[in-house]
Amino acid sequence: MANASRTPMAGGFLLAIALIVGVIAGAAKGEPSLGFLAGLGAGLAGLLLVWLVDRRRG
Repeated sequence: MANASRTPMAGGFLLAIALIVGVIAGAAKGEPSLGFLAGLGAGLAGLLLVWLVDRRRG
């Protein structure tokens, strides 16, 4: 039960920021949907990385 008091890392902000940046960058190039998908991919990759690092810490 030593892990019960450990605070897990949060990576959801990476997903949110990547989506926002992706849509804005995509809209600037005339392709907001493509920007959304690129942001989604980048955000999920960052989220997965944070999750793996957090899992390894515990």
